[in-house]
Amino acid sequence: MTPIRINLLPHRQLRRARQQRWFVALAAIVVGLGLAAVGGGQAYIVNLKSGQDARNAFLKEELVKLDKQIAEIAQLKEKTADLLARKDVVESLQNNRGEAVHMFDALMRLLPDGLYLKSVKQTGDAVALTGFAQSSARVSTFMRALEATELFDEPVLVEVKSAMVGPVRSYEFSLNVKIARKAPESDKGRGAKS
Repeated sequence: MTPIRINLLPHRQLRRARQQRWFVALAAIVVGLGLAAVGGGQAYIVNLKSGQDARNAFLKEELVKLDKQIAEIAQLKEKTADLLARKDVVESLQNNRGEAVHMFDALMRLLPDGLYLKSVKQTGDAVALTGFAQSSARVSTFMRALEATELFDEPVLVEVKSAMVGPVRSYEFSLNVKIARKAPESDKGRGAKS
């Protein structure tokens, strides 16, 4: 019997060719999956970025709106402060409208004989009085009378000096006194309720 000889060479070449095709196909699939993964990741990142950009744009718009509202609030606060200041001035004027009349009436009643006023100047609560007196004792009497009233407070003598008024020797004086302001009744009521 003759031995059978089988040539396996073409079979090995076929198997090698098949393995190369599988390798190429597998490599193509891996490259395709890799490209798909990269493309998908890129699309995901772009989608996330566009979403974040949209949120940032929305936040910027809202910040602009808030800045406008803050500016409006600041303007309203300024207007409110201005109106409150005006209201306080009007209330002050209303509460003190008769003050000048009462002040001059009280000054005329308190003037002792032999003393007359040359000028009366009011600045806020302070009143500066200048005048002439026959003696410095009359100035002292006038200051005690000012201090004894409810309308005036803290009389302070600035100066007394000898002066000639025509042929008569007199004493020129200047003194400062404060007006004792009483709190309005509405403020007292509010203070009692607090």
